[in-house]
Amino acid sequence: MKIESVFNPLKTWVEESTANWNMLIGIGFVMLLIGLALTFVFLLKMGKADERTIQIQLKNTLIMLFGVILCDIIFPKEYMWQIFFLFKYSFAFIASGIYLAFRYKKDFLN
Repeated sequence: MKIESVFNPLKTWVEESTANWNMLIGIGFVMLLIGLALTFVFLLKMGKADERTIQIQLKNTLIMLFGVILCDIIFPKEYMWQIFFLFKYSFAFIASGIYLAFRYKKDFLN
């Protein structure tokens, strides 16, 4: 079973109407905005770069890179690649925002 066959129901649902297509794009942009907001808010809350925050930022960047690579492996490249491109970066920013939220809670609130 190819991994692309998992996304065939999504492809058929999106091709049924333009409203479905617009809903998928809207969900992707909302997820991207949430991920960007999480990431930048917690980066700003951590403050100026020093020995501790630089390590956190580097690990944050590594998590984003792993998210992008994992999504590149999973998402199909034959169809709807623009939508999956949007979701790829949405997931990467959300993962980095969640990591920063946990690190901020652990390191800065105690």
